[in-house]
Amino acid sequence: MIKVRKHSGEIADFNSKKLKHSLLQSGASERDVANVLEAIEQQVYDGIPTKKIYKLAKDLLKKVSASHAARYNLRSAIQLLGPTGFFFEKFIARIFEHEGFQAKMNLFLQGKCVQHEIDVAIKKNNSIAMVECKFHSSQAVFSDVKVPLYILSRFNDLKERPHHIFGNADKIAHCLIVTNNRFTSDAIAFASCSGLELLSWDYPQKQSIKSKIDQNSLYPVTCLTTMSRLEKEKLLILDIILVKELIDKPDCLLQVGISANRQKNILNEATTLCNYF
Repeated sequence: MIKVRKHSGEIADFNSKKLKHSLLQSGASERDVANVLEAIEQQVYDGIPTKKIYKLAKDLLKKVSASHAARYNLRSAIQLLGPTGFFFEKFIARIFEHEGFQAKMNLFLQGKCVQHEIDVAIKKNNSIAMVECKFHSSQAVFSDVKVPLYILSRFNDLKERPHHIFGNADKIAHCLIVTNNRFTSDAIAFASCSGLELLSWDYPQKQSIKSKIDQNSLYPVTCLTTMSRLEKEKLLILDIILVKELIDKPDCLLQVGISANRQKNILNEATTLCNYF
């Protein structure tokens, strides 16, 4: 059995079934996935990093369809919303706004004891929640139990008094912790016991970040394969966070300095990506 080296450094068996599942989730057909798998299986070797397998798969998918590669690239694309996590916070705010919430970012609120900086506050049906985002640049880093422990203490300090957020006397009723990676089992158990809500790449199962993105085509511009990393960063600075926003404001591509011919290719990938589901 061929062994692979995971992001964490752990050695594991090469799992072709797991790879096939992730390739099918990109929207590629069974036939295209079979061809990609065959090509990858001819190139894997003992000790190959999973990062290299991922790159091989993405490059092969791109030959089939740029939008398939973009969807397959999703988790890495979210990591490109770093390194500080500021654009990740904007991305999370956009997801909640799409779900009918009002959202405000980067708030400084006075608690009962001390002042706190809040990443995002959201409001729906007169209920307000604070959202704390934990961004990690490496897929190997999980958010452990110390994260909800710390944030619970901040939530308890803030919920004791009214704040000026959306109105003059807003009370924070809920607390949500979001990470682009995963939570440990202890973090999930503690949050559940303490009444905190969690949102990660794959949790909760049917309402995870990945599920929300796919269900509503809320892809970040960083997943596009027809643009360079620098060009994507320029779009983020222009406050174009979602692919949908790029479709609505195509003139931003001109501001980034992209030629008319490339604009056509980028918008074609963007439209195909958002229309698939």
